[in-house]
Amino acid sequence: MDPGHYDPRVRFPMMTPARLDRCLNIDDLRAAARKRAHRMVFDYIDGGADDERTLMRNSAAFADYELLFRVLVGVDDIDPSTTVLGQKIPYPLIAAPSAGNRLFHTAGERAVARAAGDLGLPYCLSTLASVSIEEVAKATAGPKWFQCYVWKDRGLIREMLARARAVGFSALILTVDFPVTGNRERDPRNGFTIPPKIGVRQAWEALKRPAWTWDYLIGSAIRYANLSEATPAVSLAQFVAEQLDASFSWADAEWLLSEWRGASIIKGVVRADDAVRALTSGFNAIMVSNHGGRQLDDSPAPIEVLEEIVQTVGDRAEVILDGGVRRGTDILKALALGARAISFARPYLYGLAAGGEAGVRRALSLLTTSLRRDMALMGVRTVAEVNRSFLRRCIGIGPPG
Repeated sequence: MDPGHYDPRVRFPMMTPARLDRCLNIDDLRAAARKRAHRMVFDYIDGGADDERTLMRNSAAFADYELLFRVLVGVDDIDPSTTVLGQKIPYPLIAAPSAGNRLFHTAGERAVARAAGDLGLPYCLSTLASVSIEEVAKATAGPKWFQCYVWKDRGLIREMLARARAVGFSALILTVDFPVTGNRERDPRNGFTIPPKIGVRQAWEALKRPAWTWDYLIGSAIRYANLSEATPAVSLAQFVAEQLDASFSWADAEWLLSEWRGASIIKGVVRADDAVRALTSGFNAIMVSNHGGRQLDDSPAPIEVLEEIVQTVGDRAEVILDGGVRRGTDILKALALGARAISFARPYLYGLAAGGEAGVRRALSLLTTSLRRDMALMGVRTVAEVNRSFLRRCIGIGPPG
């Protein structure tokens, strides 16, 4: 077998389609991922910064809003499609960038790109992916966006942008909430690196997770596939400390946009004044995000600051909510607060770790199916009908007197 390509016929028995079908929500996929994946791998997907308060708040904050559904409006023909950056997509959903997916399953980013592409959803490839720009382009004809950090080596940036443009990536995402790595304490406790350094503890955990271990052993070496072959794969914190340019500023962002010369998104904004600054710099869309609670603990949940940012930027840019979504009702709440679309990584990563490409497809199916059902239950036929009138903030609201 060519070590650079995943062959789905060669794998250790894992979650069967029937078992995946018994995962009725994203939390079920999370439990399945925890059961199959090596502990350090699951904790890398699942963990956050410091005491993980922001991580927990990202999802919990959706419960602060109630949906005021309407009735007798005729919901036999639901259309959940929308338009993002001028392209029509069948659901207001975007597969957000995530590093090192082949550590979770040897199909890695290919599996996610194929599953998202088959639904017509945008797939965002991380700079630190474990599958190359070119391989992902071969895997899917669906919409593809490229996520970029700013390296100290500007020549490397130009090279990556040229490669992405050459194979059909249509938008650039600049992640700006990652000047240094957040304090993700699960990772050093587990000795997490890419690729894994196998010590006694890791070997013991590997024996307890035979499906993951077999999958890891039959695959080719895991590395940061978009970087040079000579670039060592080390701990994420060490790599970022050595390669990422923490001095990066708004002027540098404008330089990057001049190099890309195409549709652009800034990811990692939680302040309205930063959103306005992004507009003046030339970004077309804003991803309201705190990096999944993995950077600065006690930063606000994206849903908490979404409405203010939407109202501030108005129709000058599209606003995308990133993080915390687990249900169709979460999607509807974000849309009601003005988001054009919702991006997410953990739901599909749980699916990938639980069952490879089939698990990713299950995660996407759970979200799209629940969105259609909940649109009908809320009394809306199209995404355009979802507005603030369907939402009530319920913090501090007690029972009737």
